[in-house]
Amino acid sequence: MRILVVGGSGLIGAHVVEVLRERGHAATTVARTAQPGVDHLLDVGSASIEELRPLLAGHDGVVYATRTDEQRPLPKPIYPEFRRDNVDPVVRLFTAARLEGLTRGVVMGSYYTYFDRLHPQWRLAERHTYIRCRLEQAREGRAAAGEGLPVAVLELPFVFGRAGDRLPNWAGPLDRWARSRTPLVAPTGGSAAASARSVAEVAVDALEQASGTDIPVADENLTWTDMIGRIAESVGRPRRVVRLPAGAARTALRLGGALQALSRKESGINPTYLAGLLLAELFIEPTTGRALDAALRETFPSSSTPVVARGTPS
Repeated sequence: MRILVVGGSGLIGAHVVEVLRERGHAATTVARTAQPGVDHLLDVGSASIEELRPLLAGHDGVVYATRTDEQRPLPKPIYPEFRRDNVDPVVRLFTAARLEGLTRGVVMGSYYTYFDRLHPQWRLAERHTYIRCRLEQAREGRAAAGEGLPVAVLELPFVFGRAGDRLPNWAGPLDRWARSRTPLVAPTGGSAAASARSVAEVAVDALEQASGTDIPVADENLTWTDMIGRIAESVGRPRRVVRLPAGAARTALRLGGALQALSRKESGINPTYLAGLLLAELFIEPTTGRALDAALRETFPSSSTPVVARGTPS
């Protein structure tokens, strides 16, 4: 196959390119900024269908591997901007892909859409703009692609790993916290997690199979206590993680939501309702059976120099 990887210089995109080439496929990369390994410079977030078609011509499939910071507060209302960032580019990309005759695609999505299906009573799309846009991204992207271009949506949890100097965009604060003398605290609940390499392998499997399904991805399920403890151990400062009472977590998050509302700002994940997610066990049946130890060490090395996360978008 010949595959175009949008965001091919980012954490996940770089691993997708690596796995494609290991399996004998050809990979073309496009990104917003010039970096080693980037074949084409284009801001796909604002590119028109006419600008995208020449990039897609001659390819069998396309991978959309860019992301938006769902926690960044923005002036109200945030829905139009989140839609511009998450939904509209995917619709234009897969419209162009359909017109160029591509036969397979992958979108790197969020595991929140999986939990929205699993727990409709949580009203996630109603309460969180980011989740609403992720659902629209999958639905409208597939509609734009049409029946002849199946699009798999990988529903991703926390993703650990490294690609050159690319790290998860949340790695820096956690790294500094784990290395500091500040006590480590964690609430109840936890999350699924995966390595960037595992995500890439699942993505290439989906391309090879021309899958058009929703695919939750996980290597392990970690309680927050376990995750933070393993990060501290990885950086060389192992210590006990203190349990944060659920009531204290709810109060703090509601206060954060109230303060954000007073400032007339919003974030993609609404802090007023974040406790419902944070205190839940957002677990997924592991898809790989692979341990996260190596990816944790890549993300949080034991060297004395803290990591500087550049984030996954490209």
